[in-house]
Amino acid sequence: MKKVAIVGCGGSGKSHVARQLGAILDAPVTHLDAVFYDDAWNSLDQEKFTALQLELVAAPRWVIDGNYNSTLQTRLEACDTVVLMDVSTVTALWGIFSRQIRHGAGHKGDGVHNRITWGVIKYVATYRHRMRPRVMAKIDAFARGHAEVVLLTGRRHARRWLEQVAAQN
Repeated sequence: MKKVAIVGCGGSGKSHVARQLGAILDAPVTHLDAVFYDDAWNSLDQEKFTALQLELVAAPRWVIDGNYNSTLQTRLEACDTVVLMDVSTVTALWGIFSRQIRHGAGHKGDGVHNRITWGVIKYVATYRHRMRPRVMAKIDAFARGHAEVVLLTGRRHARRWLEQVAAQN
């Protein structure tokens, strides 16, 4: 496991798993929210965002967390492992609200990007129905066959998986 793409709904624990996995694998971790948004929540130009991801996936080792469906294919084609944080809607909603309570709003520099808006709540609330099938289709099309696909269904499942990976490394 050298090149890992972590995807899933907001609030699912992607950034936490990315930080832990990066430490276990001694691999650089990139949180795509930190790349895509500046401190004032302005987004990066799509061409620049795509070019930056092409640079990131060319490295020999990496852990990248974030959905960004428009550029997901780039990461899926380059990874050797896909981790899908496949948590329930309730868990994801709790994740975004509890993160806000724990960390407050804004950018924290460690993958924690908090901004709860109605758009974010709607995205999280409808992720399993609307976005998850699209993500799964892209995983099937661009990662299956060359990458291991790991589905983590909850925080406890993620913790056990990370412990297994740590024991193997």
